[in-house]
Amino acid sequence: MAATTELISALLLFLLICSCNISNSEKTRRPEPCKRLVLYFHDIVYNGKNAQNATSAIVASPAWGNKTTLAVPNRFGDVVVFDDPVTLDNNFRSTPVGRAQGFYLYDKKEILTAWFGFSFVFNSTRLKGTINLAGADDIMKTTRDLSVVGGTGDFFMTRGIATLMTDALEDDQYFRLRVDVKLYECY
Repeated sequence: MAATTELISALLLFLLICSCNISNSEKTRRPEPCKRLVLYFHDIVYNGKNAQNATSAIVASPAWGNKTTLAVPNRFGDVVVFDDPVTLDNNFRSTPVGRAQGFYLYDKKEILTAWFGFSFVFNSTRLKGTINLAGADDIMKTTRDLSVVGGTGDFFMTRGIATLMTDALEDDQYFRLRVDVKLYECY
């Protein structure tokens, strides 16, 4: 009887250990993306003097702000709408493969953060359709992830992650983001 109880206890312990290892390995294993793109988008904020080449504009600001300079502190309360060129390299003069269209709003008074909602809109011989993204951007971090929440055309119903990196920053007038798009659902 004691031997049977010990055998059952040992078997249960063995099964428990095996199930823990299986569940841990499933959690740490990441799938490979079915499609990957590295894109750059170039944002030039309207400052009251650069209407010819501005690709974004402050459309709302806090009571103490205005629509030609970003609010202090940390741009809190500013809402910016953009229609930025998207290139395959970090050269602003490269031929665009599409546009990044949407908005970002600065949503925290204490630190510099923003919330993005936008689409990459492609209409080139290489890419057609849209990739839709949304999420928080903690600007002070080296890399940050936004969710890919859908798409159309070549990117029909896609899902994934877009990792943002600030590639260039010039005052409050220009920034360039490197966006590493990894799609995990491709149809």
